[in-house]
Amino acid sequence: MLTLIPLCLLLVIINFQAEAAIKNTAGGFIDVNVYPYLSDVDNDNTVTVNIGAKLNNRFSYFSLTNFGNEKGESALADLNTFYTEQNVRWQINEKLPLDLTLQMNFRSGDDNDRHRLGFRWRINDTNLFKAAFKAINLSWSINFHLKQFDSVPEDVWQMEHAFRMTFPSLDNNIYLAGFIDHTFNENLPSNISKNPMVGEIQLGYRVIENLFVIAEYRVNEYRYSDVHNTALGIEYIIKW
Repeated sequence: MLTLIPLCLLLVIINFQAEAAIKNTAGGFIDVNVYPYLSDVDNDNTVTVNIGAKLNNRFSYFSLTNFGNEKGESALADLNTFYTEQNVRWQINEKLPLDLTLQMNFRSGDDNDRHRLGFRWRINDTNLFKAAFKAINLSWSINFHLKQFDSVPEDVWQMEHAFRMTFPSLDNNIYLAGFIDHTFNENLPSNISKNPMVGEIQLGYRVIENLFVIAEYRVNEYRYSDVHNTALGIEYIIKW
């Protein structure tokens, strides 16, 4: 019951953010995902908030923030951990599907934040592939995080895939979306994959207006056990 209080406060804050964003952006969204069921890893994220906005002068903004609870607790029992990615992107040229990117990571704990510089390739906006991707209603981008700033000495870099697909010929209420983060050159224990991947694939179905039921398959190769997880929940989207 106590978890419902911060969740309600979070929704109030998001509503104010949306009202402010409508006045200061050229379009965007806020979506809140709540997962009361986790199959295998009980301290995985149970609340996720995504925010995206188109800004002036070819800038854009995207963030995700995950909230989780202690290991051994039931889902939504005690939201006391967080992880967030704050992304600022600048389209190099109106005719090119390339963006310069800055990503800032903050998380629970000490001395574990990291920031990245790189560029994003929007594959579905590339002339060579645009018609094919439009035909199957798929958007796909790869963010090359080429330079990482953190407390580790090695020169770590990352490829981040993000995709979304709809199925209008089948049902306008269905979507499939997700991401795959693939990290390279990181010094990790021998029982963890050499170039670990973290990914989520989410299937959503619109129940009414902006409310969806969602099923999510997750992979986290930084865990030497319980690499896979499944989450079920609901999603509420605000668009402008």
